[in-house]
Amino acid sequence: MNAPDTLNHERLTLADTHEVVNVGRELADYDMYGQDAALVEAVQREGAGWADASLGEFGRMAGAADYLELGVQANQNPPVLDTHDRFGRRIDLVKFHPAYHQLMRSAIEHGLHASPWTDPQPGAHVARAARTYMQTQVEAGHGCPITMTFAAVPALQTTPALASVWVPKITARVYDPRNVPDAQKQGVTIGMAMTEKQGGSDVRANTTRAYPLGAAEGPGAAYELVGHKFFVSAPMCDAFLVLAQAPGGLSCFLLPRWRPDGTKNPLQVLRLKRKMGNVSNASSETELRGALAWMVGDEGRGVRTIIEMVAMTRFDCMIGSSAGQRAAVAQALHHCNIRAAFGKLLNQQPLMQNVLADLVLEHEGSLALTMRLARAMDHRDDAHEDALVRLVTAVGKYWICKRTPQLSYEAMECIGGSGVMEDSPFPRLYREAPVNAIWEGSGNVQCLDVLRAMQKSPAVVGEFFAELAKARGANAALDRWVGALKGEFKDLADLEYRARHVVDRMALAIQAALLAQHAPPAVADAFCASRLQGEGHRQYGTLPRGADCAAIIRRATPLA
Repeated sequence: MNAPDTLNHERLTLADTHEVVNVGRELADYDMYGQDAALVEAVQREGAGWADASLGEFGRMAGAADYLELGVQANQNPPVLDTHDRFGRRIDLVKFHPAYHQLMRSAIEHGLHASPWTDPQPGAHVARAARTYMQTQVEAGHGCPITMTFAAVPALQTTPALASVWVPKITARVYDPRNVPDAQKQGVTIGMAMTEKQGGSDVRANTTRAYPLGAAEGPGAAYELVGHKFFVSAPMCDAFLVLAQAPGGLSCFLLPRWRPDGTKNPLQVLRLKRKMGNVSNASSETELRGALAWMVGDEGRGVRTIIEMVAMTRFDCMIGSSAGQRAAVAQALHHCNIRAAFGKLLNQQPLMQNVLADLVLEHEGSLALTMRLARAMDHRDDAHEDALVRLVTAVGKYWICKRTPQLSYEAMECIGGSGVMEDSPFPRLYREAPVNAIWEGSGNVQCLDVLRAMQKSPAVVGEFFAELAKARGANAALDRWVGALKGEFKDLADLEYRARHVVDRMALAIQAALLAQHAPPAVADAFCASRLQGEGHRQYGTLPRGADCAAIIRRATPLA
């Protein structure tokens, strides 16, 4: 018989099934700015080098483990709606987890909602885009009210009487989430209510009515709104830009949650949407039961007025999807720099190198285009830059946002089965990925807006090709691609039917032109070879021979 000590030793040995080795670790406590070479280069190139030090501080904060955890907590604890208090009074109160409020406060205190308006200077939009891009990698949902607050300013400035009252509080770096009248706050947030059941993107089909309250009508005048809004983004905001049918046609209005006398405005939240993604943020269905509002812009020109806001929110969709791409790619690169299989690290395996490098190229093209448009926004007084904003914002929003879901999935596959688990970052990244492609105008709407911009201002096409011409001679495949693209514009037959095909080619052309001018040769050459020649780009991981995958991967891999 074995002695007792021997038996105990054998039991312990049997219980100790394995040692945990060759597994990943959290991507945390890293410099989200300094370890993103493409971002650092874009900030310098596009005119915000003056913000480099503060962006570095922000990147270290955003990459810290405790800050990243805020994003996790905000999504694990989605908002809830209390329509009434316990005494039966209507309150329409949306409650959020403290992590959500902390992210909102941080975003506002760092100026993500207003810095280009309060501190206008060359590179202001570029610096804000860089901060928003990093903040979105932490958590995307709270970016919705931040974006709308930021984007409301140009629309409100069409009506100085309203702007003088509201813009100072909109741009203040003060976050106050209390459900109290705006008069009691130093800082406010702005939401948006355009969509109705019967129209969707066709807002001219809206049936919400606006009734003038007095003899005065038109910009700045008071109206009562009656109707239903199927999507009200961020119903906890202090006021909303709303489209409604006035006597003179579809018009834009500013509708606060509270009336000036301190009583609750009858904007009644029916329910919160149960969304697949973007779950930390609230979206709602809302009834307007004689809600007080003031007209913004000219009567009957509501779409034109609010389009100033939509242009900014669409640009932020580009930022958000570029950020989602970076977050997914960074996770894949980080994991494959740790995990080994068949005797090598995953990022040293030739086929995995092909996949990883391809994902990096996709992200670099997205970020380069996004930051180039940020510079264009800084220089709208220049005809060329203004043309790029008016035409290429729709191109970029369409292409970048549409590419993100497949990229997110492919990056998840790099992790393997563990990436599918809910305690991985990837389920949230994957569910978030389609949101920007659908919100603020789906893919078809963006392509139609490209055609509309070309028809309304034909000169924008020339400015687009002038931008591409800056890269002439840098890459033979790009030169051929641009030549063929010019041929697409000579053939106007069934252009609407071919719109996606044309916009696809426009997006690839301008991304390739930017990378050919500014990215390292390994990146630019592989992008052009894989996207602009041969059979074209199919699945990720189909880069042609000759791509310097190791250099592309090394450049983009975060270290933590």
